[in-house]
Amino acid sequence: MKLGVVGMPNVGKSTLFNAITNAGAQAANYPFCTIEPNTGMVAVPDHRLDVLAEMYHPEKYTPAVLEFVDIAGLVKGASRGEGLGNKFLSHIREVDAIVHVVRCFEDDNVIHVDGSVDPARDIDTINTELALADIETVQKRVDKAASMLKKGEKKYALEAEAGQIILEQLNQGKPARTAKLTEDQLSVVKDWFLITMKKVIYAANIGEDDLGKDESQLPLVQKVREIAREEGSEVLVISAKVEEEIAQLDPEEKKMFLEDMGIGQSGLDRLVQLGYHLLGLISYLTAGPKEVRAWTIEEGTKAPQAAGKIHTDFERGFIRAEIVPYEDLVREGSMNACKEKGLIRSEGKDYVMKDGDVTLFRFNV
Repeated sequence: MKLGVVGMPNVGKSTLFNAITNAGAQAANYPFCTIEPNTGMVAVPDHRLDVLAEMYHPEKYTPAVLEFVDIAGLVKGASRGEGLGNKFLSHIREVDAIVHVVRCFEDDNVIHVDGSVDPARDIDTINTELALADIETVQKRVDKAASMLKKGEKKYALEAEAGQIILEQLNQGKPARTAKLTEDQLSVVKDWFLITMKKVIYAANIGEDDLGKDESQLPLVQKVREIAREEGSEVLVISAKVEEEIAQLDPEEKKMFLEDMGIGQSGLDRLVQLGYHLLGLISYLTAGPKEVRAWTIEEGTKAPQAAGKIHTDFERGFIRAEIVPYEDLVREGSMNACKEKGLIRSEGKDYVMKDGDVTLFRFNV
């Protein structure tokens, strides 16, 4: 999963990126300090792997991996090349979902490019620029479809219909993801790589002093929630500065810090959960003395395609999947004990994988 981190300059975007990836993107108090998109890989926290590692003491421990791309602060006019413009809009097209960092803190020492803190205005600025970039893309597609239809190429009718529906939304300042499209129309626009078709997590970046407060005391966060509710997006309330502090701690200190702050989970843990939920992702597990590993797949993936994540030969020569639910394996303590109790299932090509399936694939090429 690849998440693009976007936002206005000086909203805490690179600070948050640094905290969750430790990739060291420069965080400075002026716009456009991020000149190239910084990329950071981060392990997906999964306590199940820790438990399996205790059981098997494997040679390798391999969690699922998330990729974060920190994209330069966008300003009004970015779609026309203002600030760092189109160069960075192209980077957003390559991600699976967007983490839109919104400033919800007051701090006289951190300048705001528009002179004041207003999350609704900032969200509108970013969404407008992304919509303008998409309008250009969609208009080209619609024009091409119209031209081909005139030549009698009827297969372009679907593109023309879908494009018009999306253009209507974009011209009203609404993202393409809110357009009412049929399954067929959706499949046609999938390879248009529209930015506003991507799902969004709004990261409401609050001050350290606001952490733990009830949201009724945080009017700026409430504004963000209202906007997210209207468009079906997710909201993560987070303090980038606190996350930066947490990132410096060892696991035991981190646990104590989170308990003292009354947070329970770090922002990274919550961001991963939201990302998985938003994109419809699950993990199946493989476990043994050689390696304990999590594999990320889409919900609804069948066993042969899940096997193909490990190696294409596994999918090509798929015979069956031997599966035991994680909970059963941990309760019984070993695969042998599960076998004796008849808890290991043999599943065929039509089996739909479930989150936490501990799996051994049988194949023959």
